[in-house]
Amino acid sequence: MKLIKKVNILIVGLGLLGGSYAKGLKKLGFPISAITKEQSSVDYALENGIIDYGTTKIEPEIIGEADLVVFALYPHIFKKWIIENQQYFKSGAVLTDVTGVKGCIVDEIQQILRNDVEYIAAHPMAGKEVSGVENSDENIFKGANYLVVPTKKNTKEAIELCSNLGELLGFAKVAVLSVEKHDRMIAFLSQLTHCIAISLMCANDDPDLVEYTGDSFRDLTRIANINDEMWSELFLSNKDVLLEQMDIYRNTFDKLYDLINNNDRDGMREMMKLSTKRRREFNKKV
Repeated sequence: MKLIKKVNILIVGLGLLGGSYAKGLKKLGFPISAITKEQSSVDYALENGIIDYGTTKIEPEIIGEADLVVFALYPHIFKKWIIENQQYFKSGAVLTDVTGVKGCIVDEIQQILRNDVEYIAAHPMAGKEVSGVENSDENIFKGANYLVVPTKKNTKEAIELCSNLGELLGFAKVAVLSVEKHDRMIAFLSQLTHCIAISLMCANDDPDLVEYTGDSFRDLTRIANINDEMWSELFLSNKDVLLEQMDIYRNTFDKLYDLINNNDRDGMREMMKLSTKRRREFNKKV
């Protein structure tokens, strides 16, 4: 199933990702409405042609007109929104999301959702170290990965529609994987990397560091400029898997520590060769 231009799309949560979805889809000719928390976000989006209509209120008519609803909300707000407002969805509507953790929401939402409405989870692996619709940019999807995360409750048609959404937005690759694999991969590829960046920035308070730093430190800590409200919720929502990955990383770091401490240059070089070999595989995906 493919998205066609007459499909009405509703974005719930007009921040960086919600705004970027709206921007990209509006340029493709889709009618875009939005419901979001701040009136200033609605005003900005309307003034800049990002959406056709926006509101800060729950308007049953707007929700009921949507064929596809994209949720760009924190996990706990997403669940609460569904519980309180699902009666307004039209029969046959498809819901998707941008949430960074799936195990904490997918099964619960699919269990409480009406039988005539389908939720297919997705995760755009893209973003910036800034927030808000004023920083939205559909170009952040170019070259990025888009993850579709179905369960046994999802239809083939909804999975195809969600995949097509990723293709239309310009993602370089669309992958389909289970909830469990998604959360395990995200714990390592995204959450652990943010933990490392946070720890590094908190490890040294020398005020002169900024005067001496080079590109390696800037590149490694780019994601330390972090939305603490969102990421703390994501860490705790995926706590068990994240802690497992942190233990694996800690053991590997300790191995390198011991090699340096024991003047084991050959051991260090072997780790460096393995690191270089594995990093080259990522370079091929760029």
